[in-house]
Amino acid sequence: MKLVIALSTLLLLATTACGRMAVRANEKEHLADPVMAFDEDGQEAAADDHILTNREGAAGGRGTTGGGCGCN
Repeated sequence: MKLVIALSTLLLLATTACGRMAVRANEKEHLADPVMAFDEDGQEAAADDHILTNREGAAGGRGTTGGGCGCN
C-alpha cells in the first residue's frame, strides 16, 4: 500500500512539474512558423471568407487594427 501511495505521489509531482517552463522570447519564432498556419491556401481562405460574408450578411472583423477608440 505504501508503494502505491509513493508511486502515485511521484506521478502527481512529475505531471505537475512538466508545465512550469516558460517559452523564452528567442524560442517564440518557432511557434509562429508559417507551417503551423491553419490556412495553407490563401485563395481558398479568401473564397471561404467571401462565401461566409455573403451568407451572414456581414463583413470585416479580420486583421484590422485598433481597439474601438476611434484613434485610427
